[in-house]
Amino acid sequence: MANKVVDKNEVFLNGVYYPLMRPIQSTLASIYPAKVVIGDTTRDSQTRASVVSWSDWRGGIGVERMQGSADMDRAWWSTLNLRHRHHLVLPALATATDAKLLDDTAISGDITFLAELGTVMYAGYGQDPHYYQLGMQRWTRVTSGGNNYSFPSTPSDAITVQFGGTDYVVVAHGGGYSYFSSATTVTDKTTDAKYLAFWDDRLWGIDDTGQLWYILTIGGTPENDAKLPLPSGHVNDLFVGRDSSGELILYAATKTGLYAHDSFNSRWVETEFKLPFHEFNGTGSVRWRDSIYTPSGLGLYKYINGSNNAVITVMGPDRDDGVPEGQRGTIKMLAGSHTELIAALDGTTAPEEAATHFRHQQGATAGATGHQSAVIADSTGTSSILAWNDVGWQVKWVADTAGRAVDHMMVTNAGEGDYRLWWGFNGQVYHQMIPFDITNPAQLVNMEYATSGYHETPWFDAQQVEVDKVALKLKVEVNDASSNETVVVQYATDYSDSYTSMGTITSSGTTTYTFGSSLGTAFRSIKFKLTLAREAGTTTAIKKKSPDVVSVTLEYRKKLEAKYGHTVEVNLNKPYKGKTPMQLRESLVSAIESNTLVEFTFRDDDGGDRNYYVDVTSATGIEYSGYDERGASRITVVEP
Repeated sequence: MANKVVDKNEVFLNGVYYPLMRPIQSTLASIYPAKVVIGDTTRDSQTRASVVSWSDWRGGIGVERMQGSADMDRAWWSTLNLRHRHHLVLPALATATDAKLLDDTAISGDITFLAELGTVMYAGYGQDPHYYQLGMQRWTRVTSGGNNYSFPSTPSDAITVQFGGTDYVVVAHGGGYSYFSSATTVTDKTTDAKYLAFWDDRLWGIDDTGQLWYILTIGGTPENDAKLPLPSGHVNDLFVGRDSSGELILYAATKTGLYAHDSFNSRWVETEFKLPFHEFNGTGSVRWRDSIYTPSGLGLYKYINGSNNAVITVMGPDRDDGVPEGQRGTIKMLAGSHTELIAALDGTTAPEEAATHFRHQQGATAGATGHQSAVIADSTGTSSILAWNDVGWQVKWVADTAGRAVDHMMVTNAGEGDYRLWWGFNGQVYHQMIPFDITNPAQLVNMEYATSGYHETPWFDAQQVEVDKVALKLKVEVNDASSNETVVVQYATDYSDSYTSMGTITSSGTTTYTFGSSLGTAFRSIKFKLTLAREAGTTTAIKKKSPDVVSVTLEYRKKLEAKYGHTVEVNLNKPYKGKTPMQLRESLVSAIESNTLVEFTFRDDDGGDRNYYVDVTSATGIEYSGYDERGASRITVVEP
């Protein structure tokens, strides 16, 4: 039960009542000290508010809660282009080619391979190969012997190789492989191959049992080579990478790690890159720049096989805080571009669907392969394509249909005549432009943008979760905004999934929003969501428009919990409530020296709201000389 004070000019401290010499002086003790500004002032020099500003987005996605200035360039999730400072714009437009022939006849089936042959793009719809008609957004069926051609079974891999100065597309399928150098003649072979690679001027294939073979000429007789010392079904990819001496060799990615091919002894050698069993370990492994990249679930390993030791770095989108639950999945394929390593994230694979995935390999980059598996519940996950640039991950595309995987992916300048990412999804082939000479959004003139995208910042708590904050103003600077190119601004507080709209920006310049009708909005943690959109037209001029967010600046104030200090002058000149001046002085010294907080009050308050638990922080006049214990002492008590 809280103690009370009912008499005038009296206080209660640590179980003892004391009379006062004069009235109590109470002050607010929970106040931050004033800022000290050295040199010229900055935007954070004002003494009554703090400022945080987002204008660099290059750190990429994957941080849910900020941990100081190191996370200022990070996002939790964003479908916008994050590669530039002071430019947050819409992502590149993804264009779906029509699943039709030139005469408008519909074609159907999963996209079972993508490959390039010179400037021509080839794709498989089920077991039927087609080639792309530039500028027509239509496809033409591959023929052989004057008839429409179909592979003997569903393809499992595809590669472009060169023999005798002629380019060939080689397609592996159950029970054999096929090859062609034009759209009018296809040759079938019965040597089993699940994955293909080209190395040492030979075409290499490996079957589901792990048996490796090669041919020296496109129509030559296959020769068996090494066999993986693993059970059937363990091989997940075949690709070319560098060994410890820097020479290119064959690697087999398996469900338990990487195996290197020893061509001199015709054997597979287990590398230092050994992993616990995972159904998708190594699926879609590639060599990009100076390293091998091999996925495992949502994780991605960077593997450098050095002369003295191997260096393995974890750098997948599962690093830091990962991705939002609705964006989870498994990396099934990789493809290298000039500026980015691109990963296809399989959000879900339905158990009853025969989803197959393939790769392209030529030169220094390679695409991906994959396998069917019930990763998560059917029709609940959304697949996406992410990209890594040695700094951060960004989202390049998100599927608009749940429960489907990206079928195949490759980067090439075939098809549309410029540098693009191509992929198959839900029975259609998509492509997206990849700028690689000029990438600054302010300088790009040919870039086509998606119609919408959004950006979520991490939760911001000013690195003081224990302190309440008050949001005062939000300033958003935008270029190239109009009634058709808009930015919707929203915020959420205290880890709630519910957003509050602040408004829609429809003109260039800096737009200032005030929180709480100028009273401010209290928060422990706050995050922002920006939704960018352009006019939904299809003309070239409209597709090249995007609003451009330059910066987002929050003005806020840290608000400490109210703590009070009290200065009192106690009267020790006479006995009081059964205690002599000596006993009062001894009790006062005991309160001062207490290692714990002491109770202090000066009110008759039934709720105990003004019973304070305090430290005695200063005291004067505690002792006098001689035998006279009378006197007065001035003390200050403060809540911690």
